[in-house]
Formats: sequence, C-alpha cells, structure tokens
Amino acid sequence: MRLIILCLSVLLVLIQYPLWLGKGGWLKVGDLDKQVQQARQKNDELKARNAKLQSEVEDLKESKGAVEERARYELGMIKQNEVFVQILDPSTGKPLPPANAVNPFMPGSGEPNSVSIPANAPPVSSQAGRSKP
Repeated sequence: MRLIILCLSVLLVLIQYPLWLGKGGWLKVGDLDKQVQQARQKNDELKARNAKLQSEVEDLKESKGAVEERARYELGMIKQNEVFVQILDPSTGKPLPPANAVNPFMPGSGEPNSVSIPANAPPVSSQAGRSKP
C-alpha cells in the first residue's frame, strides 16, 4: 500500500512540474503578464507624446503665428523694421532668464526680458497716460 501511495505521489509531482516550471507554466505566464503591462504603459506614454507632437505639427501647418513665435523664440529672428531690446543683468552682464521659461513672448506671461518693438513706433514716455494740469 505504501508503494502505491509513493508511486502516486511521484506521479503527481511529475505531472505538476510542467504546470509550474515548464514552458507554458504559471511562473512564465506571470512574467509575460508583467512584460505586457510594461509594454502597454510605454505605449500609452508614446501615444500621449505622439498626440502632443501631432497637435504641434498641425498648429505649425495652420497658423503663421505659431511659425513666427517659434522663429522668434528659438532662432532669435525679428521682423523687418523692428528693434530688438534685451534686458541684461547688471551684475553679470548676461541676459536675464525669461519670465515664462516655456514661452517668453506669450501675452500675459509676465514681463519678458526681450521684446521686439517696431522701429517706426512712437517713443514711449513715462508721462504717457497722465493728464496734464
């Protein structure tokens, strides 16, 4: 009787081996499931990045304002008949960092450290907007 129980136990262990440790076993399936989850997460991140880049491409294709903004910010270009004014740090002599690091030319982004003023614009005085007595 003990021999039969021993043989059945050994047979049970041999049958269980492929289920747990074999090519398609539970441990391998768990590892593959983790890899699938990581791949899905990376795909979601890349889809978000692609959507952002696609919207930027569409914006550049459709609007001249976006192209002009990029030319001004990244290439330092100015329009004809404009004067470029840049505010320097008095202690170092280097340009101050922009008020809005993402886009210093965005309206409402605070005081930029660089502005382009049309050359034929009337001069601005500190008395502007004040009534004369």
